[in-house]
Amino acid sequence: MKKILYLATAALLFSACGGKEASVSDIIAQGDLESIRAKKSELSEKQKAIEAELNQLDSVIATKNSDEKLPLVTTVTAKVAKFDHFLELQGNVMTKQNVLVYPEMSGTLQRVYVKEGQRVNAGQLLASIDDGGRSSQLSQLKTQAELSKTTFERRKRLWEQKIGSEIEYLSAKTNYEAAESAIKQAQSQLGKSTIRAPFSGIIDNVIKDQGTVVSPGPGSEVFRIVNLSDMYIEVDVPETYLGGIKVGKEAKVYFPVLGDTVITKVRQTGNFINPSNRAFTVEIPVPNKKGNIKPNLTAKVNINDYTSENAIVIPQGIISENAEGDQYVYIAELTDGENEAILKKSIIKTGKTQGSQIEVLSGIKDGDHIIEEGARSVKDGQKVKILNDQTDEQ
Repeated sequence: MKKILYLATAALLFSACGGKEASVSDIIAQGDLESIRAKKSELSEKQKAIEAELNQLDSVIATKNSDEKLPLVTTVTAKVAKFDHFLELQGNVMTKQNVLVYPEMSGTLQRVYVKEGQRVNAGQLLASIDDGGRSSQLSQLKTQAELSKTTFERRKRLWEQKIGSEIEYLSAKTNYEAAESAIKQAQSQLGKSTIRAPFSGIIDNVIKDQGTVVSPGPGSEVFRIVNLSDMYIEVDVPETYLGGIKVGKEAKVYFPVLGDTVITKVRQTGNFINPSNRAFTVEIPVPNKKGNIKPNLTAKVNINDYTSENAIVIPQGIISENAEGDQYVYIAELTDGENEAILKKSIIKTGKTQGSQIEVLSGIKDGDHIIEEGARSVKDGQKVKILNDQTDEQ
């Protein structure tokens, strides 16, 4: 019924205008809602037809216009190269030769021969303790031993000449051996009155002053001695990296306080997984030729856990991701035109990331030109103009 009414209204309008098409103003003046809607539908159809014709014209113009303005992009060339990935950890500098030196006997600290910061050698005399008369006792024992030795030698000569009894000879021999043993024991006790360096290093701290009464045991340490030439860092590595970190792997150690980096290698890996943090320990030696690396100094450690000799690596920032979560890039396929190319969308699979670079496992081959700048404003199959190739310029 509505359709018949619409047709009748349209016929009346047409005849009222003398066969001419009613204008928009005339229809609005009539005030008929159905006529207004009909006019709107008519104009919408005409608009679609005009847009289709304009698109056809644009295509012809783009084809015939030699000065076509193409989107400008830059590219990087994918090349096969060695790729190293480093695991970043934190640790503190340690040394196995950082010890407190204690006295071995009680007495007054008679003399201190070294000062803080002084470099000493293994076995060097550091301090002496009042021996309490042990040196005098040793002198007496030596005198007695000389007499025992003379007596023994005489008895021995006589016994060899079959003069005297065997018991006299054996008694003299026993006395002499006992005197020698007593001397060795006294010398050992007297040796405890001196404090010597257990290894070569630096006197980090003189803890007890000259004249202080000292004794063996906790609380009576006299010196702290440190060897700064045998430094190392011990870090905890998550168990997931157990297969990648081995002895001999490269390690870069950076000291933020010093602003210095040391290149070294893993010296030892632990054989035990700590159940509390699911990690194993790795020991990394730190050369200290300048002597400026100190125990407990904080360091950032980068350990090489993965290496690919023939990897394709591209900047991570040029990778896009679609709604399905697939990563992709645009590959520029060069045409006959100068620096002109057709884009091809390529789904890629990536591996490890190092800094701003990422390893590409599939989807890109050696020599491909990958869109870098302008990748966000282009689409698959689009024609573009390449300004330059970043990789070729390097």
